[in-house]
Amino acid sequence: MIAIGCDHGGFELKTIIIEYLKENGYDYTDCGTYDENSIDYPDIAKVVCSKVTDGICDKGILICGTGIGMNMCANKHAGIRAAQCHDTFSAKMTRQHNDANVLTMGGRVIGCELAKDIVKEFLTNDFLGGRHEVRVNKMMSLEN
Repeated sequence: MIAIGCDHGGFELKTIIIEYLKENGYDYTDCGTYDENSIDYPDIAKVVCSKVTDGICDKGILICGTGIGMNMCANKHAGIRAAQCHDTFSAKMTRQHNDANVLTMGGRVIGCELAKDIVKEFLTNDFLGGRHEVRVNKMMSLEN
């Protein structure tokens, strides 16, 4: 299950990504926002990240205008490894090497087709473990 959320700056792209998820058979939960009225992105990041850390969802997708605010908020949550991606290579590598569990993107920064390709790479690549697991464990120990 994928938790997806956005602020007003990412609303249009979120609707496109939800259609992509539906078309490709992914289960998802829409955590808001549900229109283009102004909303504070930390509120949405909290909902999505909680669903991931509570084990309700395997991964999360957060979208704001640039992806930056959502990324900063998501990484404040213990257990979250959020990666802001605006290209497919980064999306692939952050899954394989960093075991990222939340993807952030900017609705005002990237186009719809590229965003779908980024989501595809994020959702279809697995963590490689091995030497990368040692590094991820070190990274996660910084929370303590």
